[in-house]
Amino acid sequence: MSPVVQAAQLFDLTSEVAFVTGASSGLGVRFAEVLAGHGAKVVLAARRLERIKTLAARLENAKAVAFDVTKPENYAAAFDAAEQDFGPVTLLVNNAGVASGGRFTDTSAEEWRRVQDTNVDAVWHLSQFFAKRLIAAKRGGNIINLASVAGFRVSETPASYAVSKAAAVQITRALALELARHDIRVNAIAPGFITSEMTADFLAGDKGQAMIRRNPQRRVGEASDLDGAVLLLASKRASGFMTGSIITVDGGHLLT
Repeated sequence: MSPVVQAAQLFDLTSEVAFVTGASSGLGVRFAEVLAGHGAKVVLAARRLERIKTLAARLENAKAVAFDVTKPENYAAAFDAAEQDFGPVTLLVNNAGVASGGRFTDTSAEEWRRVQDTNVDAVWHLSQFFAKRLIAAKRGGNIINLASVAGFRVSETPASYAVSKAAAVQITRALALELARHDIRVNAIAPGFITSEMTADFLAGDKGQAMIRRNPQRRVGEASDLDGAVLLLASKRASGFMTGSIITVDGGHLLT
């Protein structure tokens, strides 16, 4: 039997270079903080450059890179810029996402396309770009996608968002199967309702309050509730035999 590894070593990420999309707010900020706090070099990738520059200034080993996940033609330049400072990216966190409002019958073609461009197409294209880069260099790597309980159950969330997160779940599983032989792991976190800029309006409304009352834990989550999940999936030592897994963090939402 292998010796027991202490937690500090189990979650030591000093050998990792993480590329976190959507790092200018919400969960992206928290993920960057947690990864950096455990030794990873972190590339903060987002459109709002001033925000990620501010974040980079207060984190150790962090670099801000202006990045739009919906523009695949710009992926190579962003990765090249990141790797000049930190070396090869080993971990991709597909965190960038957008919400949607309105019922199915009220969703315009333009709104549908906006949601799918970020929540589905960008996850596919960026994961493909990253995987090809790793394979060409004969290196292993790790992808963490942000799914949602909405990908498993349609309830208070708009249909276009639920469909996009169901796609994120299947992308995770399909890529995990195909990329395992290249030593590239692909897993996902499926949060329930987490307090953030994106969810604040809904949670403050009548429907949001009713949903909170129905949750078995009678609360919504905080970004910190996902710390353990992202650390587990980020650490090869802790989760090296996990791929295609979806970790649900929802206070029991899916049980009701």
